[in-house]
This record gives sequence, C-alpha cells and structure tokens, in this order.
Amino acid sequence: MKMKKWQYIALAAYVIATVALLCAATTTTAGLEKGVFGTAWSLMPPVLAIGLALITKEVYLSLFAGVFAGGVLAAGSVARPMQAVEITLTTIVENLGDSWNVGILIFLVFLGTLVALINKAGGSRAYGAWAREQIKSRKHAQLMTFLLGVMIFVDDYFNCLTVGSVMRPVTDNHKISRAKLAYIIDSTAAPVCIIAPISSWAAAVSGMVEGTNGLTLFMQAIPYNYYALLTLLMIVLISLRNFDYGPMKLHEDNAQLHGDLYTTAERPYAGAEEESAASRGTIADLVVPVLALIAFCVVCLMYTGGFFSGTGFVDSFANSDASTGLMLGSFFSLVFTFVYYMARRVLTYREFTESLSEGFKAMVPAILILTLAWSIGSITKSSLGAPEFVAGTLAGSASALAKLLPAIIFAIAVFLAFATGTSWGTFSILIPIVVDVFPVGSEILIIAISACLAGAVCGDHISPISDTTIMASTGAQCDHLVHVYTQLPYAMTVAAVSFTAYILAGFMQNVFVNLLLAAVLMVGTLLVIEKLTKKQAA
Repeated sequence: MKMKKWQYIALAAYVIATVALLCAATTTTAGLEKGVFGTAWSLMPPVLAIGLALITKEVYLSLFAGVFAGGVLAAGSVARPMQAVEITLTTIVENLGDSWNVGILIFLVFLGTLVALINKAGGSRAYGAWAREQIKSRKHAQLMTFLLGVMIFVDDYFNCLTVGSVMRPVTDNHKISRAKLAYIIDSTAAPVCIIAPISSWAAAVSGMVEGTNGLTLFMQAIPYNYYALLTLLMIVLISLRNFDYGPMKLHEDNAQLHGDLYTTAERPYAGAEEESAASRGTIADLVVPVLALIAFCVVCLMYTGGFFSGTGFVDSFANSDASTGLMLGSFFSLVFTFVYYMARRVLTYREFTESLSEGFKAMVPAILILTLAWSIGSITKSSLGAPEFVAGTLAGSASALAKLLPAIIFAIAVFLAFATGTSWGTFSILIPIVVDVFPVGSEILIIAISACLAGAVCGDHISPISDTTIMASTGAQCDHLVHVYTQLPYAMTVAAVSFTAYILAGFMQNVFVNLLLAAVLMVGTLLVIEKLTKKQAA
C-alpha cells in the first residue's frame, strides 16, 4: 500500500516519540528494576502496535514492533539490543510452542482444509445457488447471517470461521461488503458466547469465580450484560432499516453501487472463493460437513471436560479444553467429510490432498497475526505486568464510588482488553477483584460481574490484536485493518450506551427496568445517528 504524505509525517513523529519514551523508561538501570513492571509503561507495546497499525495500515510489522518494544523494556535498556532481540524472538517461539496455541492453529488449518474441500466438491456453489433463490434481499441476507451466528454459540473461534464460510456466497451475491460481513460475524461471536450458558466462555468465567456458584452467577449476569445484548439489537436494527454510518457506509455504498466488496486496494482474499467445476455438488455437500463439524466439536469439548468419564453435562462444559476439543472435533469432521465425499464420488483423492495445502495457505495470514498477537499479549502480561497495573488502578478506585463502580469497571475492562487483546485474560484479572469488593449474593455484585464481562468483550471486540477480531476478518475474508476501523464506530456507539446503562444500573439495581432503559437508549441513539447521517448525505 502506498502511504500518503501525512502518514509518513505521522509515522516519523510516532517512531521518534516511541524511541524517546523507550529511552526514558530504560536509562541507566534495568527497566524492571526501575519499576517499569506493573506501571503504565507496561501498556506501551500494545499502544505502539495499535498506533503503527492505524497509521501504516500494515498489521504484521506493527505487531512485531510492539513485541520488540516489550523486549526492549524487559531487557532494561535500549543499549542492550541483543537481549531485546533475544527476548522478542524467544517470546514468539514460546507462544508458537504453547500447546493451547498450537491446538488453535491446528484447528484453523483443519477448518481451512474443510472449507477448501467444500468448495472443491461444489457444496458452496450449490448452497449459493439455492440461497440466491430463497434469500431475496440484502436485509434478509444480513439477518440470516445474524441468525446463524446466534445459533453457533459454543465457541467464538468456531463461530467466526463457520459463519464466514457458509454465508460468504450469500452476502457476496447481495453485494454486502466484506467489511459488513466481518462486523456481523464478529458481533455474533464473543457477544453471543458471553450470554450463552453452554459455551466455552461460560465455562471459563464460571471457573474464575470463587466462594459462590460460578455458573449461577454467570446466568444472573446475562440480563445486565448490556454490551453483548445491545450489540445484537444493533445488528437487527441496522439490518432492518438498511442504514450505515462512518467508514462502513463508504464500503457498503461502494459494494451496492459498484459491486466492489473490498473498496480498498488491499484485498488479500480476492479470488480465494474459486471452486472446481464439480457439477455433482449439492447443498448436502455443504450442510452435512458443517453439521458434522458442529456435532464433533460439541462432543469433543464434552470429552475434554470428562463427560464420558462420569462428569455431568454442565460440568463437562465448565471443565472443557477449547483448544483440544476444537482440534479433535475439526479432525474427526475432516475424516468424516473425506469418507462422505469419496462415497458420493464428488471428490477425488488427489483433490483431497490438494485441499490440505490450500487450507493451510488460506490460514497463513490468520496464523501470522495470531502468533504475533499472542506474543504481544504474553510479553505485556508476563514480562511487564500490565494486569497488575490495571488491577491496582481498579482496587484504588473501589473505596468511595460504589454506585458508579459498575461503569468504572466496564471502562477499565474495555481498556485492558483493548490493550492486551484478550477478554479471557481480562476476566481472570478483574473478576476476583470484583468478587472481593462486593458482598456475595448482592445485586450490585451481579451488576459488577456483568460490567466486567461486557467491558472485556467490548475491548476484545475493538482491539486490532484480539484473536476473535482476527478470526472474524479471516472468516469474512476481509482485510484485517479494514474490519477494525469500519467496526470501531459501531462498537463505540454500543459502548457509550452501555456505559450510561451501567451508571443507571448502579443506582436503580432493577434488572428489568434497567434492561428496558438500555434498549430504549440504544434505539433512540441509532435513530438520531440515522437522521444525522441522512441529513449529511442530502
């Protein structure tokens, strides 16, 4: 991408400021000995990476620069380049070697292979032809994508890639931009998982609460999870009213008027949907493998939680290992799909082996971004102590502002998840603090827990280094940074309404009244934005 003059100026100023700050943080004595650990300096790597990505529109080098900045801070001095490079590369290698991370990467490759198989068998084309007859409008296509996202609530990674592969032919046919598809996918991934009692997210949250029944507390917090609920409401409203604003409007207008689904020059997935000339492919050749994938993943998640060793259904989800479960589920679904296609004679053995490499190549961008995102999160949390800094900030604010604390917790959770790119890490840091601050069994504890969950999902939703955001752009086959900046105004609109709703909830503490007020605020805000957008366009 050719950078503009202002981008070069901004980039130079940003780099100079970053180098000056690194020097200030790591002069004379070791940075960690000076007190960089657990201070605001610990947030510098993600801030650097996000800033560079927004200026240059280049995500790989921006993320690597963030990891390297963390290596410099951990090394203790800019005068120790060898140590900084060693820490940087070691962190990347450690994250590549982490068993949980490797499981997710293998799951990605298997899923990419499955999508390639479906394309070669003609399943996607057959489904697209059927959908063109059944889904008559853009509105219907967006709502169908939304409904499919809501139905796949077991895991956000699984949600992003499955919804994307199934609905891309439909949304492409109705000239819905890839940016809009990525937004709908992302908004029905984590926001749906965080309000689904049977999901890997519910299991993770339940395991972090001590002193009370974690799953019960999670379910009680669902009606107060304003960000998740209002995000789903927003998708329905903008789909029904067929309006957009901000950068998303440019992409949608360009898709409708000119048939350009990408708008920008960066279109890394263009041509990725080409299929073989298989004429015997039917809708079943898409539906059966997808249903098999869902079934195998659910069974394997329960298996990792001990269901087949006598553990109860709910407890097996609470104890499940998402990485291992998804890896096993995608493997068995791949084997099943191979046997199914060979029996139907819609695919040859050679085409199957070709799909293995095609699936891997299709997932290389996601693998690179995920690896660097994990690395920057790891060095920020483990080496520089960002969670300790944020936890201390929250604990210090918990004394006097009891009624406003849910809104404060929401804002802090948004910031932490945005900076580190992980909602689960945010849960693990903030939930124990919230439980300690408020009495067990109180309504304000439920509101505060929901604020923590909602803020973490919001920060994860808008962060360029979030794995879920990366998965959504991969599932939609949309340029990653395009997805980030087109989604941001929508997410921040919901965040602003949610913040206001948590202020009201802190004072009224009535689940039904507060939920109704939050919904009314969301509808009113969108109607005002729609009116202003149309006025500007006139």
